[in-house]
Order: sequence, then structure tokens, then C-alpha cells
Amino acid sequence: MSSGVAARRDAKKLVRSPSGLRMVPEHRAFGSPFGLEEPQWVPDKECPRCMQCDAKFDFITRKHHCRRCGKCFCDRCCSQKVPLRRMCFVDPVRQCAECALVSHREAEFYDKQLKVLLSGATFLVTFGDSEKPETMVCRLSNNQRCLILDGDSHHEIEIAHVCTVQILTEGFTPGVEKDIHTYTSLLGSLPASEGSTRATGMFLQYTVPGAEAATQLRLMAGEDANGSKRQAAAWLVAMHKATKLLYESRDQ
Repeated sequence: MSSGVAARRDAKKLVRSPSGLRMVPEHRAFGSPFGLEEPQWVPDKECPRCMQCDAKFDFITRKHHCRRCGKCFCDRCCSQKVPLRRMCFVDPVRQCAECALVSHREAEFYDKQLKVLLSGATFLVTFGDSEKPETMVCRLSNNQRCLILDGDSHHEIEIAHVCTVQILTEGFTPGVEKDIHTYTSLLGSLPASEGSTRATGMFLQYTVPGAEAATQLRLMAGEDANGSKRQAAAWLVAMHKATKLLYESRDQ
């Protein structure tokens, strides 16, 4: 990809909405898959009372809209101003108590896991049915839209085209389902718990335009004892969090 094309994909602009200032992609098509659209606000005429505590709105009890869900609340039920990075707000914005809790949890992903994904890590990568793995650095693109794999060859996989992600844990044996944490962004269900064993690899399937079957890819952390293996494990944990975030976005 040329530097000019990459720059256009990463270009951003400042826009003002009723909810506040947002720094959004210059081109909508290049938006982050982790992003959320601003909700439609519940019209004032349709909410004479707080949608949480049922307090009646009047001259003293004013109504406020949560910037995340768009519902209408009194000041007491919608007083927190919390960063909402998934909607690209520049400053913290007003949110109801329930939405504020979700946004606080997501902040850890943006403060920690996203940085790990952008930095990348080294893996032994096997494509399809190939028996020979290739040493490659895997990282998330700056606009968060693609997984980029660099080694003797170069590959870019759009996050939107990934249909299955399986995080392999220590002690994994092919065919033993209990050793796999499975997340499918469009299909399947979340596991009951994330467990405490160490992540050692990742198996994913993604679609390629024009191809009938999904393409398979497997990443495994190397067997070396230096920091690169620890970095790979941290990257896999971050990918685990990212996939969970995308999965849960279906219900938002």
C-alpha cells in the first residue's frame, strides 16, 4: 500500500454533533470496526419523565440525554461525564449510570490492549493446509481495520471479514474443544469464563471476496525463552479482548 493511500485511510476530521465534538475518519468507509454510531436521541416530547427513576421533568428537574444510549434522564441519573472513545468524542460526555459502567470497562481496552495490538508481536504463521509455518510480525493497522502480517510475504486481513477467532491456550491439543476459547463475531456464543491459562496461539477464519470457502490462518507463539514469547502472549490476550468487544457490539 502506498504511503499516500495509507495517509488517506488514516485521515481524520473534527465534527460537531448535538452530543459534542468528535474526531472521526475523513472517509466513513475507513472507520474503525470498534466504533459505534451515535444513537438517535429520544425526542423531548416523548419523555415527560426520567427513564430511570420516573421523576417528572419541570423547570427545576431538567432532562438530559445519555450520549451513549440516547435515552432521557434527570440530572441525578445522568450526571457522569465519561470518555466515550468508541464514538470518537474528544472530551468526556454525559452518560447514564449503566452506560458509564460499560464505557469505563472499555477504557481499559483503549488504554492497554489497543496499544499492544498496534505494536504487534512475532508468531509462527500457517496459512490454510500448509505444513510449513512462516515467521511473521502480526499487528493491527493504525486505523484498526486490518490485521497486517509481515514476513517473507505480506498479508492484510480486514477485521470485518473475520468470522471466527479461537484463542489457543497452554496445553492445547488439536480436537480438544475445552482448551479453546472461541469467539465468533457473527456466529456462536461467548464462553462461560475466560479461564486463567496462558494463551499460546490463535486460529482464525476469514472470508476473501470471490472465494466460496473461508480461509484459515493459525498463529503460534515461538518456543524461544526471551521477551518475544511474552509479547506474543500479551498480543493474544489483547486480541481476545478485541474480539469480545466486537462480539458484544452486536447488542449495542
